[in-house]
Amino acid sequence: MTSAKTVRKAVIPAAGLGTRFLPATKAMPKEMLPVVDKPAIQYVVQEAVSAGLTDVLMITGRNKRALEDHFDRVPVTEQLLEEKGDSDRLAAVQHATELGEIHYVRQGDPKGLGHAVLRAKTHVGDEPFAVLLGDDLIDERDELLTTMIEVQQRTGGSVIALIEVPQDKISAYGCADMSVIEGENYVRVNHLVEKPAVEDAPSNLAVIGRYVLHPAVFDVLENTPPGRGNEIQLTDALQTLATMEGEGGGVYGVVFTGRRYDTGDKLSYLKAVVTLACENDELGADLREWLGEFTTDFKS
Repeated sequence: MTSAKTVRKAVIPAAGLGTRFLPATKAMPKEMLPVVDKPAIQYVVQEAVSAGLTDVLMITGRNKRALEDHFDRVPVTEQLLEEKGDSDRLAAVQHATELGEIHYVRQGDPKGLGHAVLRAKTHVGDEPFAVLLGDDLIDERDELLTTMIEVQQRTGGSVIALIEVPQDKISAYGCADMSVIEGENYVRVNHLVEKPAVEDAPSNLAVIGRYVLHPAVFDVLENTPPGRGNEIQLTDALQTLATMEGEGGGVYGVVFTGRRYDTGDKLSYLKAVVTLACENDELGADLREWLGEFTTDFKS
């Protein structure tokens, strides 16, 4: 079974309030928190563009104007950099503007991830599309999204990204019960459970923030009642698709073993910043040396 339509569009939900990072996010969207020298949201947009998705829709909310400003032209800044001959910084500023066609729609009411995805219906239409959550940064050397798009095209269903986590951590994630498909680089998802108790989890495969969805998900979401937290859960809609026959039915999983950086809370965000900074060509060598000295001194 194959999908007749190519995946061209990416949806990035960015309406969250970022309460875990208060007071830093009191006046700044959490998606604009810097990860080394770029805001987190730019890594996500770059990932989509690198996978060939140059039509990007951000689902935003109040106080998210900075996202639009970041991907817009700043003629005064560009002119100043050009006059100073600072070509490197000028190129970096222009790069964000030139990534692709970026559109914006507000979520309005904060009714959950499923509701945010549903707000993309008019823009996406009847095409398969990708959803990228900003809390998960995927290393640019790992082509997770490209692989997921290929699986969607082959199966005609929806595709989720999975990672193995320690069993005692599974209750922090959506969890998949799956079946291996002989000879394939993906699995069949039988059942999804949102944040199960450790003893009830069907596996240690956790859902992370990358999806490639068949447009049938929109009709399902429109008929999905509020679930956990009184929100419309994307996981509930995927569970319906997993057991659905016919066009758009079936959910598949790609088990990711590459480099993933979690920016979902303060500690994991700091780990992501340090890890990426240590791998940075400009900063890495000096930072690694300093960290070695710092940790030695700190222990003593």
